[in-house]
Amino acid sequence: MKVIPRVVATFCLAASMVSPASAQTSGVEIYKSKCVLCHGDAGLGDTSVGKAMKAASYKDPAVVKATDAELTAVVKNGKGNMAAFGKTLTDAQIKAVIAYVRTLQK
Repeated sequence: MKVIPRVVATFCLAASMVSPASAQTSGVEIYKSKCVLCHGDAGLGDTSVGKAMKAASYKDPAVVKATDAELTAVVKNGKGNMAAFGKTLTDAQIKAVIAYVRTLQK
């Protein structure tokens, strides 16, 4: 049913706005507040919300092969069911969270 992903996406977006981006400095902190709900601690997209939203696993070959510029565009603009974070995260914060995501791919 299409309504459930929209409700979950709205919830994820609202949850991401609870803690101000300016207070978050490290990729780990940003990941824990903005990404873990859907992508999970290990980045596998295997949380209940992640499964409902069909969140990508960071170990998926397409994600592993994606350039940092491509991942930056996804984080900024959103993709599929993923919310856009371009208005809530700075470029430096997006760079930091992508660097952290890369560590989860190993």
